Amino acid sequence: MTASDAEPAPSPRGLSDRDLALLALERRSWAGPGAKERAIREELGISPVRYFQLLNALIEDERALREDPVTVNRLRRLREARRERR
Repeated sequence: MTASDAEPAPSPRGLSDRDLALLALERRSWAGPGAKERAIREELGISPVRYFQLLNALIEDERALREDPVTVNRLRRLREARRERR
C-alpha cells in the first residue's frame, strides 16, 4: 500500500481531504483528451484507474451527497446511464 492509497484522515465535515479533492477535480471541465488523466496523476498522485475506483465508492457516500449534491447526482446519473446501455 502506498501513502496515496492509505485512507486519509476525515475533515471536520466527515469527508477526507482526498475525497474533497476528488469531488473538486470532478467539478472541473477539461480542454481535451488526456487532460483529466494528467491532472489526476499530477494533482492527486494516483493512477486514473484508482481515481475512478475511489470516485465510484465516494458517490455512494451520503456525506459526499451532502457536500456536493450537484456533482454526486450528476455522476450517479452518468453511471446509471452507462449501466443501462450494457
